[in-house]
Amino acid sequence: MFFPASVLPVLLGTGWGYRVSGQLDLGSFGLALAAMVCVHAGVNVINDVYDDICGTDRVNPERISPYTGGSRFIQNGTMTTSQMTGWAVILFAIAVVIGAILFAAKGVGVVLFGLTGATLGVLYSMPPMRLSARGLGEAAVGLGFGILPVTGAAWLQSGSLGAGALLLSLPVSLWVANILLVNEVPDAEADGATGRRTLVVRLGPRGTGRVYLALNGLAVGCVMLSIAAGLLPVAAIAAPLALGLASIPAARGIGRTDDRRLALTRSIKITLAIHGAGTLWLAGWVWVA
Repeated sequence: MFFPASVLPVLLGTGWGYRVSGQLDLGSFGLALAAMVCVHAGVNVINDVYDDICGTDRVNPERISPYTGGSRFIQNGTMTTSQMTGWAVILFAIAVVIGAILFAAKGVGVVLFGLTGATLGVLYSMPPMRLSARGLGEAAVGLGFGILPVTGAAWLQSGSLGAGALLLSLPVSLWVANILLVNEVPDAEADGATGRRTLVVRLGPRGTGRVYLALNGLAVGCVMLSIAAGLLPVAAIAAPLALGLASIPAARGIGRTDDRRLALTRSIKITLAIHGAGTLWLAGWVWVA
């Protein structure tokens, strides 16, 4: 259910690159999509491994399945830690093979984009860096699942890095950062108990709700900047504005104390829908323009 976070940014970036170059390289698009999905899956698996090693998933009774708290494969005995590690290595290896094919066709830029994204994903949970424990998880996810795939996919199609792709990637980065932010809320107690001081642990529910709203507001502002820069038509603001309004009850759900589990589940679903609908909306305008 989280793979739209890797698929949709590539779709948006490819559309922009096609718009810039006037030519669509379907082979590069397909390979980039496959590599991004493999890296995403590998990052999820390695995150499960390190969350088990650090004890976070083992002491998390508040998890909301299937959204938070990991896959539970290790805790339920479905796979051992070493088996999960091996599975992550396989996924990353497949991504490397795909990257090598793209490197042969497109050059060293492939290595820079791919290595940066994979490194961010691994360091998100790997000690001693463990970006998520330093309150930097949202920034890492926003970069790895927003800016990098959008600009990287655009570069694969056009061979250039322009301000247009970067500007279009910003709302996607903000929306995907909010997915992580809201997913950390039910896990906050377990995270805090095991030394994983996420942004939610640091801010508390009320502060988290404010940051959540601010990120959605910034996403709307970034779309307005894209319109002002002539990248999108004025009509493109309609869905982001509606999604910004939809984020208000989601933010309220973050701070709810009554019916907390139900409220958080609703907030998570709204946040996933905001990212999916918003990114697809932008991609649609880019592709049809």
